Amino acid sequence: MGEADRSIAPVVLSGFGRVGQAYARRVAEAGREGSGLRLAAVRTGSAQWLAPSGADPAPPPPFPGPPTDLGEILARTRAAVLVQALPSTPEACATATEEALTALRSGVHVVTAAKAHLLSGWRALEDAARAGDALIRLSAATGAALPAGDLARSGVRGLGCRSVRACPNGTSTFVLDRMARGGTLAGALVEARRLGIAEGDPSADLSGRDAATKVVLLAALLWGWDAAAVRWRTEPIEESTAEAARAAAARGLRLRAVASATADLPHEVRVRLEETPAGDPMHSLDGPEKAVVYGCPEAGDITVSGGRSSPAGAALALFKDTLSVAVPRGYGFG
Repeated sequence: MGEADRSIAPVVLSGFGRVGQAYARRVAEAGREGSGLRLAAVRTGSAQWLAPSGADPAPPPPFPGPPTDLGEILARTRAAVLVQALPSTPEACATATEEALTALRSGVHVVTAAKAHLLSGWRALEDAARAGDALIRLSAATGAALPAGDLARSGVRGLGCRSVRACPNGTSTFVLDRMARGGTLAGALVEARRLGIAEGDPSADLSGRDAATKVVLLAALLWGWDAAAVRWRTEPIEESTAEAARAAAARGLRLRAVASATADLPHEVRVRLEETPAGDPMHSLDGPEKAVVYGCPEAGDITVSGGRSSPAGAALALFKDTLSVAVPRGYGFG
């Protein structure tokens, strides 16, 4: 890297689906505005692209490929950050884990949207980060554009947070509202997919597994829990849930899939279908919006809500985290 480029932080992107492509576009746009980031390489399971000089976005696949050793690419590009836009699936878990450990041990920060490897390898990743003096950021894994992870990691630090209560899954909220208005589960899912809210396989959303996972990660950030040791119980959304959603609506309530954890019950998370009244932050959610309430007995409840459930929202969360670790503002009010 030339002397004039030392202020530019090279980024290696793993995964180039809808989230990865949206992230690449954002880095390119921000690079033209002087963000201090440059996409240096993109890797998929079968191919790889290395950036020429300049800061143009990666072209659409197919890439030249095949992918080479990640450690070699990180060294060759002098990467500051590895960004993982990978799916949270069992199949991708091993790849995500290996990548993250390699980067962290090499002193390269990791920003991730994937969840599975965080759940299974929390302590190993933490140890690798400590060994490499590197950082891990996971906003996109805890609520996409919603800055819930930032609050759990640092925003409520020192405020005595004792509980977290959340609707962190936009699909479940969207579906429950459609059912409350007389729709079916199948019809609500068709609409959610059309709008880009739901994945092709919504099982993690409807079972409560996705909401539980996000609150597990938030609790691990809040209280130092080992995410791999957390147990959870969930109540699923099924076709028969429509009757309960309509009954709640008839009484002015809204049925919500609420995930919760408390410091007084270590390593436990529960997801329940709750009837929420007006005034409850979960009640006021619209469509795919999300909300998290941090219960701080002395400071008072602290709530963050909104945020998009979409590839664009996840990409923005990745971009925000990348800026925070690669382009720090260490002076004045920065």
